[in-house]
Amino acid sequence: MLAILDRQRQAFLSEGPATLETRHHRIDRLLAMVLDNTDAFVDAMAADYGTRSRAASVFTEVVGMIPVIEHTRAHVRTWMKPTRIMRPARLFGIRAEVEAAPLGVVGIIGPWNFPLNLVVLPAAAAFAAGNRVMIKMSEITPATAELMRSTAPSYFDTEELEIVTGGTDVAQEFSRLPLDHLFFTGSPSVGALVARAATENLVPVTLELGGKNPVVVAPDADLERAATRIAQARMVNGGQVCVCPDYVFVPEDRVDAFVERASETWRATFPQIVANADYCSSVNDANFLRVVGLIDDARDHGARVDAVVPPGETLPDPGTRKIAPTIVRDVDDRMRIAEEEVFGPVLTVLGYRALRDAIDYVNARPAPLVAYWYGPDGADFRRFVAGTRSGGVARNDFAAQMIPSAAPFGGVGRSGMGAYHGKAGFDAFSHQRTVVGTDLPFSVTGSAAPPFTRPMKAYADLTLRLARRRTHRRLRRHRAVTAGGAGV
Repeated sequence: MLAILDRQRQAFLSEGPATLETRHHRIDRLLAMVLDNTDAFVDAMAADYGTRSRAASVFTEVVGMIPVIEHTRAHVRTWMKPTRIMRPARLFGIRAEVEAAPLGVVGIIGPWNFPLNLVVLPAAAAFAAGNRVMIKMSEITPATAELMRSTAPSYFDTEELEIVTGGTDVAQEFSRLPLDHLFFTGSPSVGALVARAATENLVPVTLELGGKNPVVVAPDADLERAATRIAQARMVNGGQVCVCPDYVFVPEDRVDAFVERASETWRATFPQIVANADYCSSVNDANFLRVVGLIDDARDHGARVDAVVPPGETLPDPGTRKIAPTIVRDVDDRMRIAEEEVFGPVLTVLGYRALRDAIDYVNARPAPLVAYWYGPDGADFRRFVAGTRSGGVARNDFAAQMIPSAAPFGGVGRSGMGAYHGKAGFDAFSHQRTVVGTDLPFSVTGSAAPPFTRPMKAYADLTLRLARRRTHRRLRRHRAVTAGGAGV
């Protein structure tokens, strides 16, 4: 891996900043690699999961990435242009601009839940910014990883894009490479290890993590519509999505109605589960057992557990790794499900009396990747947005914060560090480099060097006096506006 990195870095330095045409061509080849081999990738992901429908993989892995990549491609020309600053100073011989300079070699560590989409999208952003790319595929989806490794050379020279496969030992070594940027998608616990490894070489990181995403159903929400949409959202990819709703706050007097409607939605959608090709399996035995363990632990500690099991079926089923859609109520902090991200077809439902109670509950826990609201865009919704902290906010629909291709996507706190999609992705893999030149007959900054003359000292004293007056004038204005506040 180090030899590959060295080759890519030498190629990057020899080439110099990639032209617009080169960046476009790399993005086009990346997209062609996916589109030309969509059927093969879909089959590989089905083999990795056991049961994962073609429609689900095509929609979530391929169709969803196209508008984001096309948006990036269409705007690269604009984003590449230097930003001129201090424009009036040009008249006097000072030229200043900020350019988006490529970093060099970007490393991407992919996850297993969307093993194609979540490596291709950051790679497209890295290519747009003019970088070379190394991708470490997830070892949990080995068929997809191997197909990516064998397919990429037909579209890319190894000095542009290299695919790395292997187990956790390879991933750990990859994290320690002296890359120019490291992009990771996965769990917060593994993300912490990746960030720690990257610090050995002071490699900057972007961490796209997860968390327990809260949902609040407003008192004036359309309860049937909210329950239906939330139930459907929980089942995307078998619940194995970092933006899936995890726990739902429902007004106390409407909890039973919400649970009944959500259960009806699941019964209608999944009249059978074990033999249903559209019902996604847990990706492996470890995740299957972990989710089953969360349900059992909650039940053992007194939670009310309601699983929607089709007649004649026995679930959970270890053979197909399928778990019935499940609602858990009466959850308290003794239960693992109260703290651990579920990543499965399980939804916790909580009652609330006042919106403040729901906000306080969310704020007492690590910031989620997305916070959901079902109800009108009114004063309560704005209180919820202003009063909570999350990577994004979506109202009345699953992952609505991801609909605009130009919108940054990323977490905050334990749910992530940095963002991508749109210009945020271009910026993540660029260095904002300031370039300033002067043709003046004197040195603008020469006053910083001795000898310090009397006029120079007088100028410094005058600057300080004027700055003090200006600052305290603003402070007095603030005290007047706040009607005699505490002051400074």
